[in-house]
This record gives sequence, C-alpha cells and structure tokens, in this order.
Amino acid sequence: MAPQNAPGKPASPMLVTGVVCFYLVAALAMVMANKWVLNTTTTPLFFLWAQLAIAVILFVVSDAMRLLPDRLTFDLATCKGLGPMVGLNILGLSFSNYTLKYVDASFYQVARGMVLPFTVCTSFVFLHSRPSLRILLCCALVTMGFFVGVFLDGTAMSWTGVGFGVASSAITASHSVVIKQSLDIVGGSTLALSWYTNLLSAIILAPLLLLAGEGTDVVKLLFGVNELLTPADTMSPLATFLWGSLITGIMGFMMSIASLLSIKVTSPITHMVSSAVRGVAASLLGMWIFHDIITSGRASSIAIILFGSILYTWVKHLEGQANSGAASPKRGSYERVKMDDIEAGEKDTNSKP
Repeated sequence: MAPQNAPGKPASPMLVTGVVCFYLVAALAMVMANKWVLNTTTTPLFFLWAQLAIAVILFVVSDAMRLLPDRLTFDLATCKGLGPMVGLNILGLSFSNYTLKYVDASFYQVARGMVLPFTVCTSFVFLHSRPSLRILLCCALVTMGFFVGVFLDGTAMSWTGVGFGVASSAITASHSVVIKQSLDIVGGSTLALSWYTNLLSAIILAPLLLLAGEGTDVVKLLFGVNELLTPADTMSPLATFLWGSLITGIMGFMMSIASLLSIKVTSPITHMVSSAVRGVAASLLGMWIFHDIITSGRASSIAIILFGSILYTWVKHLEGQANSGAASPKRGSYERVKMDDIEAGEKDTNSKP
C-alpha cells in the first residue's frame, strides 16, 4: 500500500469536496434505507446477504466493462489468508444490522459510540501501541458521551439494540487491526480487499442465515405468504425488501469506491469532520423520516461523542506531525490512514450501516 501513502501533489479542493459529498450521500442513504427495510423485515441476515450479493454483481459487471483501476482476481490462497477478516466482517455487519433494527436511526450512532475506545484498547493489546494521555482523555470523553445517551436519553430504548451496538463496536475495533494484515495479503489494494471481502462474506453468510433460523421467514417473504395482510395503499414487505436491497447494495458498492477515493485525496481530519456531519444529518433524517424523538440527552450524547472523536483525530494528527518532524525535515506531513481505522459507523465494505 506504499503507493497510496506516498507523498504527492495535493488534491484540489473541488475533488476533495466531491469525494466527501459522495461518501456522505452514500453513507446516509445506506443508514436510512437499512432502517426502512429493517422496520418491516424479520430476515436481517438475508437482507445483509442480498446487499453483499448485489455488490458482488456490480463488481463483476464493472470489471467486465473495464471500469475499475485494477482487474479482479480470485485466488484460493488469498481467500484462506483473509479468513479472519471475512469472519469479522460478517459478525460486524450482522451486529450492525441488528443494532439498527432494534434502535432508532437517530440513536444508532450512540449505540455504536464505543468504536473509538475499543479501537484504542485493541491497538494497545494486540499491536502494543501505547496511547498518550491526550488520547486516553479523548476516549474518556467519547465513553462519557455513550453513557449519557444510554442512561440520560429519557425515551424508551431497546437494551438488546444497545447490546448489539456495543458488540458491533468491539468487532469494528478488531476489524481495524486485522485489516492492516489483510491489506498485505492482497498487495495493499483496497479495491481487491473490498472485492474479496464482499464475495467471501456472501458465500459464507448463505448457510449461516439458514442456521440462524431465517429459512422459514425467507420463504414467507419471497412467496408472499403475508401479502394478503398488507393494506392496499402500503408497499408490500417483499417490495420494500427488494427496493431496499437494491438501494443498499448499490450504495455499498459505491462506498467501496468512495473509500478508495478517500484514501487517495482526503486526510483523516477531513474524513472525521465529514463523519461528524453525517452523524448529525442521520439524526435529523431519522427525526424527519421515521419521526424519531431527539431528546436533550440524546443530542448531548451525540455532540459529546462527535467532539471526542474529532478531538482524537486532531490529537493523532499533531502526534503524527511530531513523529514526522523527528524523522524527516519535511514540514506538515503525516501518514494518511485508512477510513476503516477511524470509521465510527458504517462499514464501512458495505460500510457498517
């Protein structure tokens, strides 16, 4: 991945703005469309499989039309090496979908608000990366924001959803560690990693959703057993599922491309600020589309989590500049990091909605 981190001519402000807006629109569409479908379906894992399958099809079509910068490949040795990455991806996406199913769209960011503290903790345990005092203070701030949202929200909430959110945060933190090793397996290509992750996740998830007991509900959904119970002026569960799968599958593929572009043209701070904007926008859209209630406790929680996350990115930027200054006389340079390492929501491949 050295070529992507190599210093070069800075991207134009117009290009950076375009990439950030592209990512924001795709990410927001993913969250809202996911919530729209998950409100009506009893098959969240099958819904996830449909998203992955559509993304895989779009990868194949784009490759056949020579629209991708690199050709797609399939190698069994590479598949075996990506086992831990794929396993974490399936768990992360599944838990993320279950989180969004049980909590409001406006509360989703709070439920998954522990990504940053878990990431710092995981890096310390597995990568022996000792965090500075300022980093720990940022993590404490984010953790405080999470607890404010959970205990001072003032509205009825699903503890099951919160539990899935915490589990999803822990998986995302582990994912940010494993992805560093996985990139080495695919020669540093984020596009190849996204292709393999989507493909293998779809293959493995197919039998898992049957083992999870969704087979009966999938049959009911596909063959319209409940169609007669649907009011005439309401979209049927199958139509909602198909449209939602198509939208989120396309957006998941677009976010894979957006991630690739963002690595090349944006900095960690730019992405973190855009994530903050996305968090606020998601809360407002949840209030508008799904009539979520934004209490003062929930608003304060979101604000604290976002402030702590942005502060963390700024501190990492300053520490990176200090390290670069000690190693090189070039001023103002720092290593760009992958979106997956600082993503708080998402998925991130399909961007962890």
